[in-house]
Amino acid sequence: MTVPSAFTASLTPAERVAYGRGARRRAPRSSHGWYETAEQRFDPVDVIEAQSADRVPELVPIRYGRMLESPFRFYRGAAAIMAADLAPLPGTGLQVQLCGDAHPLNFRLLASPERRLVFDINDFDETLPGPFEWDVKRLAAGLVTAARANGFPVREQNRIVRTCVRAYRERMRELSAMGTLDVWYAQDDVAGLRQLLASSMDEDARHRVSRAAERARTRTHLKAYAKLTRVTADGRRITPDPPLVTPLDRLRSDPSEADRERELRGLVGGYARTLPSERRHLLRHYRLVDIARKVVGVGSVGTRCWILLLLGRDDDDPLLLQAKEAQESVLAAHTGGDRYDNQGRRVVSGQRLIQTTSDIFLGWTHVTGLDGQPRDFYVRQLWDWKGIARPETMGPELLALFGRLCGACLARAHARSGDPLAIAAYLGGSDRFDRALTEFAQSYADQNERDFEALGAAHRSGRIRAERR
Repeated sequence: MTVPSAFTASLTPAERVAYGRGARRRAPRSSHGWYETAEQRFDPVDVIEAQSADRVPELVPIRYGRMLESPFRFYRGAAAIMAADLAPLPGTGLQVQLCGDAHPLNFRLLASPERRLVFDINDFDETLPGPFEWDVKRLAAGLVTAARANGFPVREQNRIVRTCVRAYRERMRELSAMGTLDVWYAQDDVAGLRQLLASSMDEDARHRVSRAAERARTRTHLKAYAKLTRVTADGRRITPDPPLVTPLDRLRSDPSEADRERELRGLVGGYARTLPSERRHLLRHYRLVDIARKVVGVGSVGTRCWILLLLGRDDDDPLLLQAKEAQESVLAAHTGGDRYDNQGRRVVSGQRLIQTTSDIFLGWTHVTGLDGQPRDFYVRQLWDWKGIARPETMGPELLALFGRLCGACLARAHARSGDPLAIAAYLGGSDRFDRALTEFAQSYADQNERDFEALGAAHRSGRIRAERR
């Protein structure tokens, strides 16, 4: 994946710094402040419905139901709306590989292949090259939305955002002083995070961080196996919980599903060819025994997502994979960047570029479905030491601490694909950017609440149908 860059290898460090400072003429740091709704702004419900047009029809009401639970849940599914709002704003032109949906719940504890627990970005469905500030703005507004859900006063909301953005700015400055390989190898493991944050955590925060790390280590593929499968007369099979988990044999009741197993087994074969040779060898030790459709997330509900149950030596040697449909990034219409012949490959390439360490079974494939429509997928393990943050359970101090971790993590991700010297020079040593993002986050959280109300009005009028599941 080629990332448009604001510099070339022929530029000196001083020239890269000058380029970063020069970006302030295109987009002064203060210009990232208050967000105002455009007079001719699009209908946010139109955007959501357009995304739903190519999704599984019977699952779309579940997506709407989840988005209508709260403004914070709505925000998780509103990446396309925010992308359209960000596109007309002043841009720095300082390109990175964007996460594309950097809301707070996309940062979590993960397992490295070396079985170390690290803190990193987890979701890359929308990844694409673009201006670094888009990710920072989405993270900042998401923290305000979470803080409002918890009933925090405005003063605390602003402090949480400033803590996050300052961590991004200061981490980027640290990374700008490091060698290229040192930036690439940098990661945030739990031991390092504990040492880094020891002075800023009280006893309760330390206890919760330790407990979160221990819970993450228990979220293994074996726990997922026990939770999602059961013993049947035919052996271990995925446990039905329709419509959230629907095994393939339940879908076969529809005549149009008669050949779906052949289609999905072809998905596995195509995916295997995208793995390195040693990973293909490892995958050959497993046999596919069951497949089920699964509803995941909030914004992703309605996309085609499959759980693949494979067994190795015996029933005590499982591998659970998730094959998730990859559609065009919500950023694509607004960045003018490259188009990809396979959206699954876009997701995988972006993830490998941003994450310090990726799942060993991460790959992609392409399938022409029974409806004749071509669909792209990416594949990864279902669970593997994933610690899920719950901002809605955090007090002000813990949410500020979490925001600090997210900001620093995002800076490291951006430094791998962009120019940390130029970005650090643009941000500077003052808190001007921090204050501007605090203003933006408050005003955009207001916009998110108005869009949430618009979806609620569409439901009440009968324009959309929602189900709470």
